[in-house]
Amino acid sequence: MQLQLSGEKMSDVRVQFGPSVRKTVADEVRLLGASRALVLSTSQQSDAALEIAEQLGPLAAGVFCKAAMHTPVSVTEEAMSHVAETQADCVVAIGGGSTTGLGKAIAYRSDLPQIVIPTTYAGSEATPILGQTEDGVKTTLSDPRVLPEVILYDPELVATLPVAMTVTSALNAMAHAAEALYATNRTDATDAMAVDGLRAFVEGLPKVIADPSDLAAREATQRGAWACGTVLGQVGMALHHKLCHTLGGSFDLPHAETHAIVLPHAIAYNARSAAAELTPICDLLGGENAGLALHAFAKEMNAPLALKDLGLRESDLDRAADLATTKPYPNPHPVTRADIRALLQVAWAGDTPVT
Repeated sequence: MQLQLSGEKMSDVRVQFGPSVRKTVADEVRLLGASRALVLSTSQQSDAALEIAEQLGPLAAGVFCKAAMHTPVSVTEEAMSHVAETQADCVVAIGGGSTTGLGKAIAYRSDLPQIVIPTTYAGSEATPILGQTEDGVKTTLSDPRVLPEVILYDPELVATLPVAMTVTSALNAMAHAAEALYATNRTDATDAMAVDGLRAFVEGLPKVIADPSDLAAREATQRGAWACGTVLGQVGMALHHKLCHTLGGSFDLPHAETHAIVLPHAIAYNARSAAAELTPICDLLGGENAGLALHAFAKEMNAPLALKDLGLRESDLDRAADLATTKPYPNPHPVTRADIRALLQVAWAGDTPVT
């Protein structure tokens, strides 16, 4: 279907939701006019990639199972060699943000069409944004070639996602919507989509935790992931995403867990200047400070709370603060090196966000 919001076309991405929708992948390849699909995954999800290749039958040109966190350029270059060898005319990415990122990186270099079959709530499949890491630095770009042509949201694929990963992936998606609320280029339409995405997780995530096999709840949270990801592609991000890109790209911290931990602290920081814009979060979660409300929600969901538990050393915090404040970027509250260093200290220790 062509996705619309309030009568306005949001994108030309074909999106399908529903149990077993992944089994339509061969039809989707044909609709793209393609006949040689390269299936992508991480090494951990190679079985899922082989299942998709089996679904594709003669339309499968090969399988590449080396997608990696933060989309290293070296892995993309190896994948591009595989694209050439197999003469692939489209890519099918099954997995989370790592695999989606690789598919986007291939599309950016080759303009091959993409089909994405998400197995997490990352939401990056719904954006024209690509983040890549090279020489320990993560950079991002936005380009129409990066936006996938097809997304197949199959709740059966997230029904077995471990609860811990479900929670961090959901908070990762919620971060997109939270920052969209105070984006400099936000609109009434993006605000509405951000709130829809946040509500889907606030209402759906407790149901998923109570019964991880509840396909209706899983599909509801997938719709939240799509909304949060789509709004990420419509507006600019600020402090939260800058911090997470710094911590992930330069210190190799896991993507979703880092987003989950940093989110309440970044939102509490920006609530100092954007409390009104962040009111919808308090409306959904209660309380008077959006950052504190998100922190309480994260604790209730048993999310990780401390960067030190991800392996970040306290001695790394000075460099992280330097990297996160090297280049100016739009943010509702002024960004200073001293303030960001203090924020990181609290997030590292796992303490309550400072308001």
